[in-house]
Amino acid sequence: MNKIFSILCMLLISATTNAGAENAPSLEHLKEWMQGSFNSARQAEKDDTFFNIHLYMKESWQGETESTYLYVEQAAADYLDKPYRQRVYELKQLSGNEFESVVYTFDDPQEHAGDWKKERPLEGLLPADLSIRKGCSVFLKWDASTQSYFGSTHEKDCESTLRGATYATSSVRIFSDRIESWDRGYDADDNQVWGSESEGYVFNRQ
Repeated sequence: MNKIFSILCMLLISATTNAGAENAPSLEHLKEWMQGSFNSARQAEKDDTFFNIHLYMKESWQGETESTYLYVEQAAADYLDKPYRQRVYELKQLSGNEFESVVYTFDDPQEHAGDWKKERPLEGLLPADLSIRKGCSVFLKWDASTQSYFGSTHEKDCESTLRGATYATSSVRIFSDRIESWDRGYDADDNQVWGSESEGYVFNRQ
């Protein structure tokens, strides 16, 4: 009986270790979890203060550069052909469990609306054509207890002029099945002038 119990314990420990290894933090693992099609339909159904927003992320210039770049597109469900946000994220691994997502913009973004559907997003552009959003990088850490990457921008580093703001903040948590993102803008007196006041958007993987 003791022998059987010992074997069962060993199998359980082995299974737990293997599961943890599968979700060990790495640049490739983070990229895998960020890529895909997501939307906030479930959240919008429960709370009408949120919109059904579609979020798409797909690797660009795969194999063509040393860095990892993701093309990012966000659009309201009723206006998928007119995204309101188009960005490029450059993913960097800073240490064993720390990462940076550098944010870029580019000229004439509407010309690339829907590029997430293409095999090669942003064809015709190169990383040299991107403009960095200084201070707007999101710094992420791996949290083994929740099996997620979490992080934010640094304090007031990300400048913004949207709706009277002087700076913006972004808080992000990335799970295998969803991405939680909370963007907010603040004026010079640290009063919130845009963004949800209760919680961030929850984008479920489709």
